Amino acid sequence: MSVATEIRLNAEDIKPGIGSRVLNTKEELLRGGALAGEIRELLEARGVLVFPKIDFSDAEQIAFTKTLGTFAAEGEGEAVTKITLDVKENPAAAEYLKGSLYWHIDGTRNDVPILASLLSCRVPSPKGTGNTGFSNTYSAYEALSDEQKAAYDDLRVIHGPWATLFYHDPEPSIAKLKGYQAIGEKELPLVWAHRSGRKSLVIGNTAHTVIGKTPMESAEILVGLRDWATTEAFTYSHEWSVGDLVIWDNTGTMHRAEAYDPTCGRMMHRTKLEGEEPFE
Repeated sequence: MSVATEIRLNAEDIKPGIGSRVLNTKEELLRGGALAGEIRELLEARGVLVFPKIDFSDAEQIAFTKTLGTFAAEGEGEAVTKITLDVKENPAAAEYLKGSLYWHIDGTRNDVPILASLLSCRVPSPKGTGNTGFSNTYSAYEALSDEQKAAYDDLRVIHGPWATLFYHDPEPSIAKLKGYQAIGEKELPLVWAHRSGRKSLVIGNTAHTVIGKTPMESAEILVGLRDWATTEAFTYSHEWSVGDLVIWDNTGTMHRAEAYDPTCGRMMHRTKLEGEEPFE
């Protein structure tokens, strides 16, 4: 029997409705992708996986990402992306990233959203700030009543990044609004019926209009479901330490950065996995 086949995933649940902590060593995680299948299964089942103080270098994070699926490059080549609100480090994206402080799903303008994001902590914010919150939208849907599921299953929603602007800039200039609107928008199902047979909610701060509903009815549905999905039973807030790595299933969770001082130096490095399943 080879050494690789002897490796077993060592994980423990964080909360009943969301999250697991993976305790394998860096060497085990990088050894030829021996644990990749089990990690993928656990990610879909739990929504969020935490690898405490695994201390991946950028090259190791890229290599680990590739064991799990197709690496989704951002910008030029296979580099990690720096995630920070510090305008000195990330001048182009710092304004747009303000929307990340509110619950969202990545890629709601795309036919096929990314499968997962992997975020590692290089510099944490001061203790008590800058956590990353996660909401399991599989679990939130599954806990709805049969009557609620029947009411929501066939609804469709318009998503647009411009809707996120009003969360952090309630009175934007028309030029800024048009700039955000130029990014585009997309019609998506409120309930995503996955190939696995499970269903998840497609909600968050890009969702603004339920087709066939009045603005008041749309707001009640979307805010109500977000409020439900972000209750204690379905959420986990990760307090970062240097070297932590967290993976979340972008097809079945929402996430948000929790408030921190943009000048504190908080720095995360992100890699992503290309999507494998369209919204519909």
